[in-house]
Parts: sequence; structure tokens; C-alpha cells
Amino acid sequence: MSGALSHLRVLDLSRVLAGPWAGQILGDLGAEVIKVERPGSGDDTRIWGPPYAKDAEGHDSDQSAYYLCTNRNKKSVAIDIAHPEGQALIRELAAQSDVVIENFKKGGLRRYGLDYESLSADNPGLIYCSITGFGQTGPYSSRPGYDFLIQAMGGLMSITGHRDDEPGAGPMKVGVALTDITTGLYSTIAILGALEHRNQTGEGQHIDMALLDVQIACLANQTLNYLTTGKAPTRMGNAHPSVVPYQDFPTADGDVILAIGNDGQFARFCEVAGHPEWAVDDRYATNRARVDNRDTLIPLMRQATVMRTTREWIEVLEQAGVPCGPVNSIADVFQDPHVQARGMQLEMPHPSLGTVPQVASPLRLSASPVEYRTAPPRLGEHTDEVLAETLGLSAEAIQRLRAERIAGQN
Repeated sequence: MSGALSHLRVLDLSRVLAGPWAGQILGDLGAEVIKVERPGSGDDTRIWGPPYAKDAEGHDSDQSAYYLCTNRNKKSVAIDIAHPEGQALIRELAAQSDVVIENFKKGGLRRYGLDYESLSADNPGLIYCSITGFGQTGPYSSRPGYDFLIQAMGGLMSITGHRDDEPGAGPMKVGVALTDITTGLYSTIAILGALEHRNQTGEGQHIDMALLDVQIACLANQTLNYLTTGKAPTRMGNAHPSVVPYQDFPTADGDVILAIGNDGQFARFCEVAGHPEWAVDDRYATNRARVDNRDTLIPLMRQATVMRTTREWIEVLEQAGVPCGPVNSIADVFQDPHVQARGMQLEMPHPSLGTVPQVASPLRLSASPVEYRTAPPRLGEHTDEVLAETLGLSAEAIQRLRAERIAGQN
């Protein structure tokens, strides 16, 4: 069974996370993804460790966990982009590709003749996705952009962390490079939209993706809270600005999350907690009232939740139909029976390491399911294959490119 995008070829000139994340999604959906890397060093994240995957003897390999998380289902081709012949090879690959993904600084590829205008002249149907920190226009467009910086500039850190009147208050980033991830997701959506446009018109196009734009868009209800009221949201710890109770509560042996989204769920919680009077109290009977009176309600609830263990609360609240759950570590996540039933942890064969762990794609398509074809590649692993099979170069020509350090690993 072929993947939904098995008819497409993607030339991935990106590195680190946002661009490679988009490339991996397209690869999971069946596209042939050719990842172009620098000879000798490759993608920056290859050395972003520890941790590194272990070899058969249990020693650290040269494959970082960071690199492994976002580069499966790709062919690695090592080409020197600074060499004119290397540039010519990439132009030939682009001429035979449907999509190019790149995350160089604005204008960075123009001097190599690898910008959208140059490549689309030879391939008018090309979808060319540029990912930068600040976009192709605007006063910041020439600045480099990194996830941590964008989380700060885009407002996410202003609403993440303890309240200003709590110990440890101050700006806090999310524990994963979430802006890079969401930019990869939006890039994938944009690429799919551009491909559908091409199906209808035959036209390719340039996609301008900016981490800052994505971060602002992903503030969702918080941006509209501000635009509606003129008052900027602040950090609230784990509390929700518009829904109460919707946060963590202490238990006899840890914490439990309550995600109570309507008045019926709140009434059922009150019954289980032994305080049915809260559900008919005018201060707490409706969500709007609970938001206005959270400062008195939350302390009362905390006094009640510490009387049972986390497991006990989850058992009784689930029976009552009240959304709740534990605060899992990542180790807990992969030991969860539901996560195991969903097959979220994979092992993929690797040519030098035996196997490497992977996290499954969350995309579940019934007719064209995600494919796990190849593990994240070694640097330059597919150089000869791509140059011979895709570009039609002879063994002698490939050997010369290797000898002159234009392509391949030496």
C-alpha cells in the first residue's frame, strides 16, 4: 500500500527542527525526501548531545537523540553547497522535485542560485517553502531566529510559568521547542495547500513561513482575550484564564489534574468530593461565577483534594464522568497502557546501530497509513544512490565528485 504522498519528491535543504519536522511528516506520508547536508558535519543536530543512540556494544554512537527525532524516512545526500558543481547538483535535484524546504536566513540561498526565483525558472511547478525566524518582509526579516527567542518575543513566555505573586515567578519557556514544532506543522499544511493549488492550476509558489508569525497565531484564545479587552494576559501557573476549575490540585501523594469544562461536570465533582453545596452556591454554580470567584473556590477544593491519593481521585472521578488525570513523567507516558496500545513507541532497523527508537506519527489514515520505511540516515548514506538513480551520473562521475570533496562522505 502506497502512502498518500508517494508520488512526490521533496528536497529538504533545512536543518535543526522546524524544516526537518515538516520534511519528516511528508516522508511519513509517503513522499521521497532527499535531505541535503554539508559534507563532514551535516545537520547541526547530529552533534547536539548527549544523549546519543547506543551501538551494539552499548557505547555512544554519532547519532544524537535530537537528530533521530526528526529525520526518519529521508535519504541523506552530502553535497558542498558552496562549490559551483555542488550548486549545479542541487539545481538538478530541484528541477526533478515537487517541493523544496529551506531555512537559511533571508536571501541566504540567492548567492548560490538556489533561491525560489532561480529554481522556479527551471521548474515552474515547484513549491518552495522558506522557513525563517521573522519572515521575508518587515524590519526584523534579516535577523536570525531561534525557538527560545521567538517564545519570548511572541508572547508565549509572558503567559507561561508561576503567577507574579508566587515563588519562582518569572518568564518561562515551554519544555520543548514548541515554536519550531508548530512552524513545522504549519509549513506542512501550507505545502499541502500549495500542492492542491498546483493540481488545479499547474502553478508552483513560494511559501513564506516565519516562526514569529506562527507563535503569535498559536496563542489562540489568549490573543483574542487581549484584542477583545485591551488587557494583556499574564502568567497564571497551571490555571486557565476562562475556565474554572481547570488546573492541578494537590492529593495525598502528589497531584491530579482537573479539566472541568462545564457546570454539569463541576456538579458531579462536588458530589464526589462530598461538597454538593458548592454546585448550588451562587458564587460557584456557573463557570462565569467560578472565574470571578476562583480566589475563594480553589483553596476550598485544595483542602478537599488532599484527602485522597491521586489514584483514588482518578478512579472515582472517571466513574463520575469528570475529566481528570495524573501528571506523568515522560517515563510514565511510555509505560501507560493506553499509550502502549496506540503503539506510540517504535523500533526501526538501522544499518550501523541495529535498531533505533522512534516515536510514532499521530497521523492515523485508514486508507493510506503512515509508513516507517527507513531510520534517520547516516550522513551521506544515500549520496551515490541519489546521484546515480535520480540524476543519472556514472560511477566515474560520482567518484570524481567524491575525490574533489564536492559530494559524499570522505
